[in-house]
Amino acid sequence: MLFGEFFHNMDQKGRMNFPSRMRDELGDRFCVTLWSDNCLAVFSEKEWERICDRIRQLPLAQASKIQHYIFPNACIVEPDRQGRILIPQNLRESAGLDKDVAVIGVMDRAEIWDKARWIENKKNFNSKSFEEHLEENEI
Repeated sequence: MLFGEFFHNMDQKGRMNFPSRMRDELGDRFCVTLWSDNCLAVFSEKEWERICDRIRQLPLAQASKIQHYIFPNACIVEPDRQGRILIPQNLRESAGLDKDVAVIGVMDRAEIWDKARWIENKKNFNSKSFEEHLEENEI
């Protein structure tokens, strides 16, 4: 289970510290890809395989749009000895990542956001809208 919010800096080469608690949960290698809201999603290899299996089960018309979005943008990363991962240039550009980033845990995945955009996104989601979502989804 991935949870929490962490703020880090990305260097000019695209390297960033990845939270150790999340590295422990994700394993030695994990998959990074472009995701909804123009953030990056980070999956363990096991979770990535589960997602691939679910996409394989979809009818081609539904699957192709998902496949064209996430697979060309996917890569496997391995943290270095300092716990840094390298985010490829194309993913940094697609997600609008420059220097300040937020890494958040979202149950089965982590997400990497531009810090300012993440903070702005959080402002739009308050306790009232949270309660409405809970009720709508019967949680």
